[in-house]
Amino acid sequence: MSGHSKWSKIKRKKGANDARQSKVFSKMVKEIQVAVKQGGPDPEGNPRLRLAVQNAKGVNMPKDNIDRAINKASGADDATYHEVTYEGYAAAGVAVYVECTTDNINRTVANVRSYFNKFHGSFSTSGSLDFIFDSKGVFSFPIEEHDEDELMLELIDAGAEDVEVEDGEVTVYCAREDFGSMQKKLEALQIEPSEAGLKRLPKVHKKVDPENFRKVMRLIEVLEDDDDVKEVYHNVEMSDELMAAYEDQD
Repeated sequence: MSGHSKWSKIKRKKGANDARQSKVFSKMVKEIQVAVKQGGPDPEGNPRLRLAVQNAKGVNMPKDNIDRAINKASGADDATYHEVTYEGYAAAGVAVYVECTTDNINRTVANVRSYFNKFHGSFSTSGSLDFIFDSKGVFSFPIEEHDEDELMLELIDAGAEDVEVEDGEVTVYCAREDFGSMQKKLEALQIEPSEAGLKRLPKVHKKVDPENFRKVMRLIEVLEDDDDVKEVYHNVEMSDELMAAYEDQD
């Protein structure tokens, strides 16, 4: 599962500049508003909102922005958002799964389809990638003062299937049905994740050459840059060598 961890760190690094951060905040606002519409404005009684607020804090979104998003979503005139997903293949047969939150489905599907066409990909039917991706709970947080061995035992007790520790950051993977118990365990340990949620992780990875890797990464970056796109998952096999070659071309 280390490929997901590696790509997440790359995305956070790329998202450090002001323009990227603005887009990240915009997507967090949408998630907060959807959560409020579904379960109300109180994070204590709305698990999805509590998670959205937690993730917003994880990307250093100011509290005022979070409060404004909650208050706006509580109003009667707020936009109605739809959650939709699209599936397809990038260059060299790399599987790509796209989650979107949009107030205009026609606009979103047209844009996503155009990105696939532009970067040598193709749309696929809904459900065609189910055999490639698993839905897993993923939590990331700094290890800080926690004893690594004791922490591992606590996480395994809560249902962790895999735990990675790299560069002072812990990434925990669990089954979808264990997401709630893992969340409660971290709360009991007074650990506030910098990122948490249900993610689609590849069961099989696709090896590609540097040229096709560039095409795949360009498609993924363009998709992630779209305001309607919430998350993009892929099964390309990542490596430091491929990433270094790609970054040298940018």
